[in-house]
Amino acid sequence: MQASIDAVRVAGTPQGPVPVVVLAVDGEDDVVPIFIGFSEATSIARGLEAEDIGRPLTHDLLLDVMEELGSRIDRIVVNEIEEREDGQGGTYIADLHLETARGETVIDARPSDSLALAARTNAPIEITEGVFEDGRDDSEKFDELEDIRNVSEEM
Repeated sequence: MQASIDAVRVAGTPQGPVPVVVLAVDGEDDVVPIFIGFSEATSIARGLEAEDIGRPLTHDLLLDVMEELGSRIDRIVVNEIEEREDGQGGTYIADLHLETARGETVIDARPSDSLALAARTNAPIEITEGVFEDGRDDSEKFDELEDIRNVSEEM
């Protein structure tokens, strides 16, 4: 299933504010929220805005190294949710599909890092049907949350 980054927001939880990247899936009303760290959320937002802050951050550096080595990101695939033992949520798993001088290679990567790279390169984002079904939620819940760009400076 084709997906895109709809928003990067901050949700209030009993443990405090938690960033969430919201993935919109083509042809679906529901979204897939993935809760991530503040650094990754800020990096995704910067990538979406194509914001240049002068010196490369980690995701910019990784892209620079990949390009120097003749590689490019073909696509990102969010392909699994590893269930926690306590049954409370789970950990999303993603793969980076790269085109290299030696052909295609697949690298295990955190979804947050993968999405930060996709935001910088406009690489396609895919999500498996199983992940969509297990992770889907009502989009209206996330429309009301604060945008990460409005909160990151306050943190």
